[in-house]
Amino acid sequence: MNPTILAATTGRILRQLRHDRRTIALLAVVPTALLTLLYHMYADQPTAPGQPSAFDRIALVMLGVFPFIVMFLVTSIAMLRERTTGTLERLLTTPLAKADLLFGYGIAFGLAGAVQATVAAGVAYWVFDLDTAGGSGLVILIAALNAVLAVALGLFCSAFARTEFQAVQFMPVVVAPQLLLCGLFVPRGEMAGWLQAVSDVLPLSYAVEALQEVGAHAEPTGTMWRDVAVVAGAAVLALVLAAATLRRRSG
Repeated sequence: MNPTILAATTGRILRQLRHDRRTIALLAVVPTALLTLLYHMYADQPTAPGQPSAFDRIALVMLGVFPFIVMFLVTSIAMLRERTTGTLERLLTTPLAKADLLFGYGIAFGLAGAVQATVAAGVAYWVFDLDTAGGSGLVILIAALNAVLAVALGLFCSAFARTEFQAVQFMPVVVAPQLLLCGLFVPRGEMAGWLQAVSDVLPLSYAVEALQEVGAHAEPTGTMWRDVAVVAGAAVLALVLAAATLRRRSG
């Protein structure tokens, strides 16, 4: 990768994103609206003494899940649009390398994910009184890393789609199993052995565990940092695979 070209590519993608009002609304408004819905769903649920409330437990995890879902969808469609309009083919006739393009996407949408996570976390902590043992900065860090992971997976999956509809069809294949097996609905330790084995190779499981560590411990734990490293490694691996499979056109 060329640092100058990478920086220019990241800037181009951020400028495009800035002028896409619908995407900005999706990134900023939708997570906040869903958090509001969650708050009212769990507002009247009883809480056992010494235990976090249902809202605290669910909302903490969803602060990492929202960027994962939104960024996967936005990125897979955005990259496919680059191919179908011929923009990608024109870009690759310049000194721009595939890695510059894909890591530029990762950085640009990762920054967008960080903003999304900051807005959502601000609403959760200061409007809905989300209570966690660890600091909000760690929650935002993990959520932003989740956004980068989703960007990487979205870029990788977009290489196998020819239309935007096909790109959306990867959601139930890539995103849904990770949501079901990440420990949000059933603790991973209580799953059947083969389900635990599948969960252990899905990166979202480690992101959720890292958030749960922040919720339970005032200081960062070794488990949390290990999980963060796993998610970061999975994001880099997905970006490398995306660069290897990227096609100039969707036809």
